[in-house]
Amino acid sequence: MRFHLIDRIDRIEPNQHVLARKITSHREDYWRDDGRGPEMPPSLVFEALCQAGTWLVMTSTELARRAALLSVDAVTFGAPVRPGDVLRLEGSVESIGPEMAVLSGRASVGDLTVLEAESIMCALMPTEELEDLDDVRRMQRQLARVASGRAA
Repeated sequence: MRFHLIDRIDRIEPNQHVLARKITSHREDYWRDDGRGPEMPPSLVFEALCQAGTWLVMTSTELARRAALLSVDAVTFGAPVRPGDVLRLEGSVESIGPEMAVLSGRASVGDLTVLEAESIMCALMPTEELEDLDDVRRMQRQLARVASGRAA
């Protein structure tokens, strides 16, 4: 993943659930302003959720497989994401097999839902064909750190 939209993985249960977050900053390059103040484009909120789902897939397959988006049944966009918001990303496995996974998820800021996605279908690709496994392991360790320095 060359465009990282996750700062931390707070909890991950292989084949079940992921909880991750992105702390937004005024320094990000992606803010758009249509007259209502800066907002994170909804497509990037969806991408952040998909990245959390990819980490869930990679963890569930011991880094052997990586998710590649095929389709999504439904996406509902809610409140905007603004600079300084903490974007909370929750993903769940609906089904997972050797070639395909189906995930659903939710992105929120505080108590407000900013995005919900149902039945995100992904092809499972060999991770080593898409990325350097040493880099993936290093990133996984960085994302899983908690304040005390222990893995989540």
